[in-house]
Amino acid sequence: MKYEKIIKKLRSLANPKNVAGMARFGINPKNTLGVPVPKLRDLAKKIGKDHKLALRLWASKIHEARILASMIDDPKLVTEKQMGDWVKDFNSWDVCDQTCMNLFVFAKPAYKKCFDFPKRKEEFIRRTGFTLMACFAFKRKDLKDNSLIKFFPVIKKYSTDERNFVRKAVNWALRQIGKRNIKLNKEAIKTAKEIQKINSKTAKWIAYDAIKELESKAVQKRIRNK
Repeated sequence: MKYEKIIKKLRSLANPKNVAGMARFGINPKNTLGVPVPKLRDLAKKIGKDHKLALRLWASKIHEARILASMIDDPKLVTEKQMGDWVKDFNSWDVCDQTCMNLFVFAKPAYKKCFDFPKRKEEFIRRTGFTLMACFAFKRKDLKDNSLIKFFPVIKKYSTDERNFVRKAVNWALRQIGKRNIKLNKEAIKTAKEIQKINSKTAKWIAYDAIKELESKAVQKRIRNK
């Protein structure tokens, strides 16, 4: 499927009412068509993997085209430069998260970026670092426990960032790692309790919410039955 045909298809699926609804959930309405993610996934299946097309779709600046780009790009061809260029364009949490889940987490430079991106001050770039950590926990079963444990000091360090899209991603990373298995659950709860002692309202919220879920009967039962 050619670029022009894809853009035409996306515009034909546009729904202004969806855009308004998305905005209420904190999704940036700029250059947004209101195309549901399931329809983007259906379109991605028809297109197949195409790195060059993905780059062109990203360059369109259309919200849904960028999410689609993350679905059709080949993670084996994603370079550190591409990751760096794309995160600069992140202006909405859903584009950030979809790109991490669909593409970045499978790219070779991704693990390193979990340590690099949190150092950046930009809200969505910092969020990307923690979103990637969360994605590694549930998407990459090949990653060893010790590799995930190395994320905890970074999580603790930035647990005082009050910005909504950062604090939620920090919390997400902590919870996802802690839900992977018993060993990581114990380490995550230990980290959460350390964060709880920090004199910060944001840190205390992150810790409380994480501990509540990680110590819950549902999570404990699931990880012990694995």
